[in-house]
Amino acid sequence: MAVPQNKSELLEAINKNYARLAADFRAVPTERTSAKTLEGHAKGTMMSVHDLAAYLLGWNELVLKWCRAKAAGQRVDFPETGYKWNELGRLAQKFYDDYAALPYSDLLDRLDSAKADIVALVEAESNEALYGRSWYEQWTQGRMIQFNTASPYANARTRLRKWVKNTATA
Repeated sequence: MAVPQNKSELLEAINKNYARLAADFRAVPTERTSAKTLEGHAKGTMMSVHDLAAYLLGWNELVLKWCRAKAAGQRVDFPETGYKWNELGRLAQKFYDDYAALPYSDLLDRLDSAKADIVALVEAESNEALYGRSWYEQWTQGRMIQFNTASPYANARTRLRKWVKNTATA
């Protein structure tokens, strides 16, 4: 899918990519979700399917935090307080840890809810607010949302489908 250039394309990308991913996540038997058999987000690490969902939830909740803070005129620490852009592997580990105790089905429900909140946020914005001006450095708000929702959903689905294929007989 091409990079969204406007509000309607962004909503389509988020909804389409998430619907496919959510179906794949829900098809994984719960008893298989905790094994650390997926390549992790930091080089040389391994993660579980649960961790992959936690990673996405962490980013979705960050997007919501950023947008709410910016809308309230507050300063935002990108990507997260205490983390720099070159420390995303460490941030991924934080997300895994943050949601480690959450049962897989609850984790997926919470991811569904965060995605719905992002869609509602995008729907409430004008195309001009999303794509008409810089929002963080050179990036528009729409592009920052896409970087952390639709694109990671597609990437996660590719990882998950490869994992399912490679572990089907294991």
